[in-house]
Amino acid sequence: MNQALTGLKLALADAREQVAPETDELIDQYQASSLAFEKDEFVYQVRDREFRVPLYTTSLSHSKIPKIARPGFSDPGDQYRWMRKENFAGQFPYTAGVFPLKRADEDPTRMFAGEGGPGDTNRRFKLLSSAYPAKRLSTAFDSVTLYGFDPDRRPDIYGKIGTSGVSICTLEDVKVLYDGFDLCAPNTSVSMTINGPAPMMLAMFLNTAIHQQMDKFEKDHGRKPDEKEAAKIRTFALSSVRGTVQADILKEDQGQNTCIFSIEFALKMMGDIQQYFIDHQVKNFYSVSISGYHIAEAGANPITQLALTLANGFTYVEYYLSRGMDIDEFAPSLSFFFSNGMDPEYTVIGRVARRIWAVAMRYKYKGNDKSQKLKYHIQTSGRSLHAQDIQFNDIRTTLQALCAIYDNCNSLHTNAFDEAITTPSAESVRRALAIQLIINREWGLAKNENPLQGSFIVDELTNLVEEAVLVEFERITERGGVLGAMETGYQRGKIQEESMYYEHLKHSGKLPLIGINTFEDPDADYADLANHLELSRATEAQKDVQLERLDAFKATHQNEREIALKRLQETALCGGNMFAELMETVKVCSLGTITGALYEVGGKYRRNM
Repeated sequence: MNQALTGLKLALADAREQVAPETDELIDQYQASSLAFEKDEFVYQVRDREFRVPLYTTSLSHSKIPKIARPGFSDPGDQYRWMRKENFAGQFPYTAGVFPLKRADEDPTRMFAGEGGPGDTNRRFKLLSSAYPAKRLSTAFDSVTLYGFDPDRRPDIYGKIGTSGVSICTLEDVKVLYDGFDLCAPNTSVSMTINGPAPMMLAMFLNTAIHQQMDKFEKDHGRKPDEKEAAKIRTFALSSVRGTVQADILKEDQGQNTCIFSIEFALKMMGDIQQYFIDHQVKNFYSVSISGYHIAEAGANPITQLALTLANGFTYVEYYLSRGMDIDEFAPSLSFFFSNGMDPEYTVIGRVARRIWAVAMRYKYKGNDKSQKLKYHIQTSGRSLHAQDIQFNDIRTTLQALCAIYDNCNSLHTNAFDEAITTPSAESVRRALAIQLIINREWGLAKNENPLQGSFIVDELTNLVEEAVLVEFERITERGGVLGAMETGYQRGKIQEESMYYEHLKHSGKLPLIGINTFEDPDADYADLANHLELSRATEAQKDVQLERLDAFKATHQNEREIALKRLQETALCGGNMFAELMETVKVCSLGTITGALYEVGGKYRRNM
């Protein structure tokens, strides 16, 4: 008996030696984290700020509802497996979320606006944000701005000024656009949906933030700051400003079509922006929003959207590394943007994205915890909005928003029901915002912050989507990586095939769409509705005001413009940091003149056929 017991002990000791230290650490971490979430309050830090958040809410039935539901595993093997694949939010691999808990002082709501001139959109921003202490502004630009043009009386430009977005062409416009919002306040965040001309618009925005602080100093002290004080103000403004600029040129080639410069030149400018952010400690503003939304809107299914977007993200990582940047200096400045539609895979799009990114950042790129955290914005699907039975659109948007909130997205925009037809009205935007407010503040299950963890179907979907994304990575790799695949039009072809498949199912009725191909209103007269629907368009007066503002700006800076443009071109030709120079150029040059000057040295975009 003693001999058998000794043998068993030796076998047990030998088995223990085979267990990696990391395994024991994970099991200990599981037990410690489980105890931490059992307490009444959770304490954690973000950007050196300490947060204390209650871990329970009380329902009307006086039930104690946990914010984090803990798994009840007692077997160490189950604990270890769960920690490797799931873990608590805020811990690697961040499947459940990149922060332990949601912010209690700020809803993830984005206030999206863009119409007419800068003054018109400024008023809409103030309307949308009036009930919120946090100002989370999201800016839509008109097509004239998106293609880098100035407003003009040319017929092909004049009709588009201020329509389906705001017209912005000068630094003075940006100052008016965000007037009344402290861009350096910790509760202000600005997102700008612009890509080709993103470097110019970003330079205007950062200059506006600096200008606000200079004005504030002058009002407080009754004088202008001296050189040393001005430098300190600039440093403060750049380190404090919060937000995102889209600036994702790869997805523009693949899905949206607002490329204006050659891909190589556009990538160079993106790298210059990131280098400028590193040099000037711009750490609260994301230098790019790597976007799958437009890929999905062009027709891609959710798996393709996620795979192409993550592949684009890793391409930017490789490019920035090739320029000598440190992974931990730039990876935290990358953000992502996805669409949420009606397909089942959208339920886990955030979970899969966070896990793939975290694993790659830790094991391939040796990034730190901040680099491993993928943060993303969700916008509900525009493609799921229909002009027929338009009132049903809010139902679809509500379901998509619920998925995003359950999946712990970092910010969320809910589309207005009338966006299927026109720029949304103030009333429809208010309804869209109410969708988020009702989910976040009234919906009972949303009081819990990990409702997806432990679900059999969610686990199954997570594994399925993750495997499918990794398989798509292999297909892209076989074609020479993202840039190699773009040369043969692989991504565009794939998106088009999936779009055709969706349209075929929709028109054949095999994909039921309520109010569209089934449960249709027999009494609806859509032709009559179209004839009486008022479309939102910029007025001639709004367009003319923009033209007058542009003329006045050009007249004020006519003696400085050519010198500034020449200096910018020389910087580009010598391989210098174009964004650092743009920070000066935008003070005296309009968007269109800068675009024209850069075309001469960087080339225009041409699609590979």
